[in-house]
Amino acid sequence: MNKNLKNTLTIGVSILIAGGLMYLVSRSLGGDFVEKTIAVVKKADYFWIGIAAIFGIGAYWIRAIRWNLLLEPMGYKISNSNSLWSLSFGYFLNLGIPRMGEIGRASALQTVEDVPFTESFGTIVTERIIDLCFMLIFLLLALIFNYNALLAFFDLLGKSEQPEAVKDYTLYYVAGFLVVIIGLIFIIFRRKILQLSISKKITKLLKGIATGLISVFKLKQRIKFILLSFGIWICYFFASYLVIFALPETSSIPLQTGFYILAVGTLGMLVPASGGIGAYHGAMMIGFSALFLSLGNSAVEGKDIGYSYALLSHGLQMVIMIFMGLISIIMLAKNKKKIVRKETIY
Repeated sequence: MNKNLKNTLTIGVSILIAGGLMYLVSRSLGGDFVEKTIAVVKKADYFWIGIAAIFGIGAYWIRAIRWNLLLEPMGYKISNSNSLWSLSFGYFLNLGIPRMGEIGRASALQTVEDVPFTESFGTIVTERIIDLCFMLIFLLLALIFNYNALLAFFDLLGKSEQPEAVKDYTLYYVAGFLVVIIGLIFIIFRRKILQLSISKKITKLLKGIATGLISVFKLKQRIKFILLSFGIWICYFFASYLVIFALPETSSIPLQTGFYILAVGTLGMLVPASGGIGAYHGAMMIGFSALFLSLGNSAVEGKDIGYSYALLSHGLQMVIMIFMGLISIIMLAKNKKKIVRKETIY
């Protein structure tokens, strides 16, 4: 399949998912969806959103510094600014093609620093594993401080699924059979397969990724790396929690509930929708419904407030992504020209 066509289809599917989810969100809010949206935008206190934005951008900068620490054991010392603009470009790409940002980030760094794509991509995979561990920590904190709300959240998610779920395991049997057949073919023809150019490229890619993955075990500044990792997620926490003060309905939510809000929002962003549009809103509507139910209040009221919060919180994320992304395109192009000029001189 043509690469451009494949990218176009990927973007199209992502936008369709986001549009479909946003349609379900608007449908669940009733006919006055537009009026509710306008009302939320008008009554929001943008002072708190501005403070939250500082933490949101701070997470970018801290992540850029941490990435440098992962590249250091492999012999690469990159500037924090190139690291920042490369990851900002990656996040910007995620708005169009979910999960494409990781590839774009490694490619962008390769254009402005002498770091092979495969190795920098391996460090990005390492980052994702570390982020998963921190996400589980916040999920555990949410479970400790908001046990009933989290149980209600997963209960509501379960009710949204079809009870007559297909329990036919034929698909699993077929998949298992195909894996066995492919494995046998590889064992029998492995010498010929390994001689193919595509096999050599895949092997090179895997070696580079492996080098990036093991970099975490060769860190020269482990304490700094751990502190920066905590710093990233503390910024995420306050970037999401401080938004609640922008609305009168949520301004009394206690600090410990912030763990629950961050956990629910993170789960929502896992859905492959363009920029998390619709998915984040839906997760927050269910999350606040569960929170209100656990407190003995109306789930319907919680759903409406959940949408109001999601509109502001997600909107802030989008503004940061677009703002940092547009600057990154300019800065990466500028830094690339500097490298070209240096190579021409030498």
